[in-house]
Amino acid sequence: MFSPDNFDTQIRAILVKHGRLAVDANGLAADADLYQAGMSSHASVNVMLALEGAFDIEFPDEMLKRSVFASIASIRDAVAGIGQT
Repeated sequence: MFSPDNFDTQIRAILVKHGRLAVDANGLAADADLYQAGMSSHASVNVMLALEGAFDIEFPDEMLKRSVFASIASIRDAVAGIGQT
């Protein structure tokens, strides 16, 4: 069953490891802009790959855009949406 808190915890752990943020991902609000927090486009690719591995999903081409990876909430929504298909 989809649990936003569990997803957020896993997403935050991936961001800590791969996001190269200037701040601790664990202290960010779910809707905080990850790019403003220091994530580069290159780091977002690493985050995407880590998410795919952690959640056993594959992001479809139409989801490979900046807005999908802009916040913890947008990542959560995308991962949940892929997991339901």
